[in-house]
Amino acid sequence: MFISVLELFKIGIGPSSSHTMGPMVAAATFAQRAGAWLADHQRDEAVSVRCVLKGSLAYTGKGHATDRAVTLGLHGHLPRNVAEEDVDALTQALGGRDSVIVNGDLHIGFRPDRDIVFDRGEPLPEHPNGMIFELRDASGQVLMSETYFSIGGGFISTPEEINRLVAPLRMTGADDCPWGFDSAKEMLRMARESGLSIAAMKRANELTIMDDAALDEGLDAIWQAMKRCIHRGLSTGGELPGGLHLTRRACDLHEQLLANPDESTMNDWLCAYAMAVNEENAAGHMVVTAPTNGAAGVIPAVLYRFVHDEGGTDVQVRDFLLTAAAIGGLIKHRSSISGAEVGCQGEVGSAAAMAAAGLCAVRGGTPEQIENAAEIALEHHLGMTCDPVKGLVQVPCIERNGFGAIKAWTAASLALRGSGKHFVALDDCIAAMKQTGEEMSSRFKETSLGGLAVSVTEC
Repeated sequence: MFISVLELFKIGIGPSSSHTMGPMVAAATFAQRAGAWLADHQRDEAVSVRCVLKGSLAYTGKGHATDRAVTLGLHGHLPRNVAEEDVDALTQALGGRDSVIVNGDLHIGFRPDRDIVFDRGEPLPEHPNGMIFELRDASGQVLMSETYFSIGGGFISTPEEINRLVAPLRMTGADDCPWGFDSAKEMLRMARESGLSIAAMKRANELTIMDDAALDEGLDAIWQAMKRCIHRGLSTGGELPGGLHLTRRACDLHEQLLANPDESTMNDWLCAYAMAVNEENAAGHMVVTAPTNGAAGVIPAVLYRFVHDEGGTDVQVRDFLLTAAAIGGLIKHRSSISGAEVGCQGEVGSAAAMAAAGLCAVRGGTPEQIENAAEIALEHHLGMTCDPVKGLVQVPCIERNGFGAIKAWTAASLALRGSGKHFVALDDCIAAMKQTGEEMSSRFKETSLGGLAVSVTEC
């Protein structure tokens, strides 16, 4: 099993990798295919495009800006390309148009308020995050149709692809990788026999598809983007969009900590950094999937604190990210990171496991201690539901990232004080997360039909 660290960590925009970034990619892909179909069939009469959102995308798509993402994608925009733009202004400008342009000059009718349908009926059987795009003629007859699934972390799959996958993610076979482990057990065996660190094995695998310079450039870009998210979040106040009237807190918290550093704790700093990132995510600004947008604050918070407080170097930052990606790849391969599939245990839980592994590695942990750190962090997120209030990635998501960072830091510290031997293996913990997710009611998996989402009384 192999998934690149630069695929796992992707620069994009908030508030959701599965509800925003994935649909944007799907819409852009469909626009290209519709253009190709029209060119092949040489049709020049009026046509239009329609997007039907299914399952979790229908229930919480409004709060997660899925309609905005679809609009941007159909107009040819991708998450990485709009990460530095004023997305609100861009969306407003596009919303005033009544068509999208393909093939350079061909107009396809499209109005977001008319042509994006939030269908709260039965979800598609393959995955709870489904989208059906249709190209229609003037009479409403469907000329061509494509179905996509947003499977977490900004990845999409077609029905054919998702039915071929062991886990809901495109992956490369391990045959061409020198260290193609597909389980934590195999990872530890290979590390033991080779004498290599987990980061070194992951780097060797990456070098089968890129050279050292490209890998380091990509890792450094990811880290720079994470830092920008933290800095912007720590310096921005005001109210978050969406209707809950939540005031940003990271900026004020950070100012309090700077004013009274002797009264601060590690937990305070981690929460400030993590909440800064997730407030940026909630505002729809640039974030890095780590491994998702809803969990985007955990890894940056832990890594930023390590660099800021313990003098972490550029080399250690890269090793942190490579180690975290190795663990994240295992979780993706053997379970899921999608809140719509397994709840928030698959988002913040996975992020905490990845962050704990990365921190343990750069502090000198053995492969066994690193695996232990990841297991501890993931174990103590098992059963966590995804129940965002009003379908927004705000409550409980923003604070939850702070607690995920705290658990990751604690897990790494605890593992480093042990020998690496422990009772529950990481593979078993991942299996427990998968089973728990499968048995969890859909009401608690990003539909906002249960839990906090229905327990909060709005005045």
